[in-house]
Amino acid sequence: MLEVREPGLLTTVQDGGRPGSTDLGVPVGGACDRWSLAVANLLLGNDPDAAALEMTLVGPELLVQDRCAVAIGGADLGARVAEEDRPMAPGTAHLVLPGTRIVFDRRRRDPSGARAYLAVAGGIDVEPVLGSRGTCLAGGFGGIDGRALRRGDRILPRRPRDVSGAGRRWPEGLEGPAWSGPLRLMTAPATLARPVPGAFAALLATTWRVGRDMDRMGIRLDGPALPVDGAAAGRLMSRGVLPGSIQVPPGGRPIVLLADAQTVGGYPVAGIVPAADLPHLAQLRPGEEFLFQATTVEAARTAALAARRALEAAARRLAATEDWNGIAEAMG
Repeated sequence: MLEVREPGLLTTVQDGGRPGSTDLGVPVGGACDRWSLAVANLLLGNDPDAAALEMTLVGPELLVQDRCAVAIGGADLGARVAEEDRPMAPGTAHLVLPGTRIVFDRRRRDPSGARAYLAVAGGIDVEPVLGSRGTCLAGGFGGIDGRALRRGDRILPRRPRDVSGAGRRWPEGLEGPAWSGPLRLMTAPATLARPVPGAFAALLATTWRVGRDMDRMGIRLDGPALPVDGAAAGRLMSRGVLPGSIQVPPGGRPIVLLADAQTVGGYPVAGIVPAADLPHLAQLRPGEEFLFQATTVEAARTAALAARRALEAAARRLAATEDWNGIAEAMG
């Protein structure tokens, strides 16, 4: 069991989300970076979508109350065991002992990512709501009382005595889909939301910067205003939207929707970042610059299938590794 001493900037319990509840107006939610969530979980033999902590930019301080195994995925936010000065790099699982603290040192973090994930054996033990243990901040339910972590909260593993995963490392050669720089972008179908003439080409022709206005719902981009008829945009009928949609409000500054995106919206949509690139989108930090690159629905499906196969291959290799329990015992 872990006790929260300091909550970090925005730390929530997240899992694979609630994709089956959008008809109720409930966001899909779940981890913004589903790949990194799966990495942390698979290292401990969990379901890839099991509930874990999602940490944004600044991680928490966690006091270890009971001997347990934890695993880190995603960005390097400087995790270490304070009393041992032992680094906890992403892509690894660790045995942690009672009385020690897991801290996230800003001086040691890698500025290349925005979100990290901390998994415990079996996933975090909180009650599911609408089929998910993830936190819905907008609705105030799921996770721990529907909110971000606070001092004094307790993180309970569903397999509290299982430390068999300690010592595991993510298999070499299965680091996941490589990101060469540009985020892939598909055109928006008219059935999803009314397209904006000229906006798709403008998205591709511009170097964009992540604005300071960013959260789990979306990222506002800094750059030239996209072409949009503000008066007409204000009269559009709301239609369904999904994570990855790029909305264009009347001012022309685009907003890329993330995991907690609303289920419907009235702004025009200029394009859609495909699911395979949402993990990359979620790791962009304020002030970071990037480009878009046009892709097709077929190519996006191929990329998503490749990511799923990479996770399945990693799960098989991790499961085939022998005597993890012996390694855990040797570590403490």
